[in-house]
Amino acid sequence: MVVNMPAQVGQMLALSGANFKTWKEDIELFLGLMDLDLALRMDRPISTPDNPNDTKIKKWDRSNRMSLMIIKRSIPRVYQNLIVESMNAKVFLKELEQSFAKNENEEARDLLTKLVVMRYTGKGNIREYIIEMSSLATKLKALKLEICEDLLVHFVLMSLPTQYTQLKVCYNTQKHKWTLNELISFCVAEEERMQQEESESDNLESTSKGKKKKREHDDI
Repeated sequence: MVVNMPAQVGQMLALSGANFKTWKEDIELFLGLMDLDLALRMDRPISTPDNPNDTKIKKWDRSNRMSLMIIKRSIPRVYQNLIVESMNAKVFLKELEQSFAKNENEEARDLLTKLVVMRYTGKGNIREYIIEMSSLATKLKALKLEICEDLLVHFVLMSLPTQYTQLKVCYNTQKHKWTLNELISFCVAEEERMQQEESESDNLESTSKGKKKKREHDDI
């Protein structure tokens, strides 16, 4: 299969002030798929009289040159003057990381704030909502701020609306600590129960209105 590299490069995600991690992953993936990431994975081979390493050096130089071209191609011109250029792709990528990567402490603070203030409104799917909170905890762990499972369960329960009060009381009155999977199971069951009650209530109301209309019609 022939790959149109210029077209592929033109479709790559452009670097911005808020997407460095995603951009870097895309760059590394693309260079890896194109077998051009050698310069990012290892230092330039050393040439000695006994071992000139001509073939390896030639391959590394091509990888380095192509990597630099592709990396620079995805950086908007407005940012290019902010970066001290390097002739080494690995070093250049590291300089970009220092310039654009979000401070880990700041990122951890933002993620923790989001986790604490999240609230379930009853719209959507509660399983997906809890998984989203779990995903935030996983990102915090990667930043060396681990949220233990017991605390995450508390965060989830705190974020649920009053309709889940019975479930919260059940958790608080027993000694057994729920795992996150158990919590998801209980919440899904509670959500399905409430949906069933709402459906039955709607049906009852609809039936009642139908009987009332029938009586009014019979009285005419």
